Amino acid sequence: MGKKLEKVIVVKIGGSTLGEHDTTIEDAVQLQKQGRTLVIVHGGGKLITEWLDKLGIPTEFVQGQRVTDEPSMRVAVSVLAGLVNKEIVGAINRAGGKAMGLSGVDGAFIQSVVKDEKLGYVGSVVKIALAPLKVILEAGYIPVIAPIGFYSTDEKVEMPLMLNINADTVAGEIASALGAERLIFLTDVDGVRNKAGKVYPRLSSEEAKTLISLSVVSGGMIPKVEACLRALPNTPITHIIDGRQPHALLKEIEGKVGGTIISVKSVK
Repeated sequence: MGKKLEKVIVVKIGGSTLGEHDTTIEDAVQLQKQGRTLVIVHGGGKLITEWLDKLGIPTEFVQGQRVTDEPSMRVAVSVLAGLVNKEIVGAINRAGGKAMGLSGVDGAFIQSVVKDEKLGYVGSVVKIALAPLKVILEAGYIPVIAPIGFYSTDEKVEMPLMLNINADTVAGEIASALGAERLIFLTDVDGVRNKAGKVYPRLSSEEAKTLISLSVVSGGMIPKVEACLRALPNTPITHIIDGRQPHALLKEIEGKVGGTIISVKSVK
């Protein structure tokens, strides 16, 4: 008999928050042993860039976004669904936890289409098919998800049916589909800041949308905030925190960490 599926915590971790002294893996294992149900989504953009450079594959950008051509796509899949994913899964298992890695291609659970033809094989999520995730969760494992989508098109395409998707976006879509208890972003900044550099402790969804429109939220913070907005209201708590702090994940669950909480309504 599998473990009954309970309220899920979706955690997005970036490569910049996983270092030699990082405690995220340790925290995840401890939470799992406490009976918490976790889903981990990871990125790996910096490592992709390193491997593209090593292989001599040029990188083109359109309006600040990387264009993913076929050679770049193959590297992205190899790095994300291969090296990064298996390092995280292996670390959790070695630390005494139970984890299983997968990408959105497995079970075709992250169905996607091309986001913008100018960007090449970059995906936009159209559907999260939950059955593969539920099987893994009910068996008592932490799914560790690489943000590679299944190219769900009726058109005949010659290259592999895979698209590279922003990991923040994937985390928001999965949290929404699962009706997760909370969505946590472990980042390399301490939250959403105003123009003076002060962190907003709480934002309503409307306030967050306004900050994006005013360009107060910019750069890499945009997809994180947009992912929080996508998860609401199915996920009542979305939280962007500094994952470089020791035991940041445990402290978030205990309500002992700062960062920015984005919810449907602001709680002052």
